[in-house]
Amino acid sequence: MSAAGLRAACPICRKPAHEAFRPFCSRRCADIDLNRWLSGVYAVPGTGGEEEDERREPDAETAG
Repeated sequence: MSAAGLRAACPICRKPAHEAFRPFCSRRCADIDLNRWLSGVYAVPGTGGEEEDERREPDAETAG
C-alpha cells in the first residue's frame, strides 16, 4: 500500500490529512475544530465532581 493510502482522513471534511496540520487537512479545518471546542459543541463528560468542588471549604492557607 502507498503512503497516501495510509493517511488518515481529516475529521472535519474527510480529505486526506496534511502533515503540517495533522490530523486535519488545512488550517481552516483545524480552526473549525478549535471553534467547536471553544463554543461548547464538543464537550468532555463530567463526573459530577464539580458540585462537590463548590461545597468544599477553602484551605486555611488560601483563606487569607
